[in-house]
Amino acid sequence: MGCCCQKKTVRDDEQKKKLTNRLSRLEGQIRGIRGMIENDAYCTDILMQSAAAAAAINAFNRELLNSHIRGCVAEDIRKGNDEVIDDLMGTLYKLMK
Repeated sequence: MGCCCQKKTVRDDEQKKKLTNRLSRLEGQIRGIRGMIENDAYCTDILMQSAAAAAAINAFNRELLNSHIRGCVAEDIRKGNDEVIDDLMGTLYKLMK
């Protein structure tokens, strides 16, 4: 896991690959939805694909949040930087809108 030093996270190659693979699949889903619209697909079919893309974004966010808490947040707390908790709570509030 990386370190959040000066608002930057260093990730290992495996973590970068996992996250970028998720993003690549998301890009494919979005392109597919655009194609469905261009080809006049039925609304319900587009909505189902859109819901699948939203679920994929949520999965990406969970993966990144897990990494952030286990790496960046835990490390900052161990160093006595409790302000990271306020930062995390702000992030969670934004994600849960």
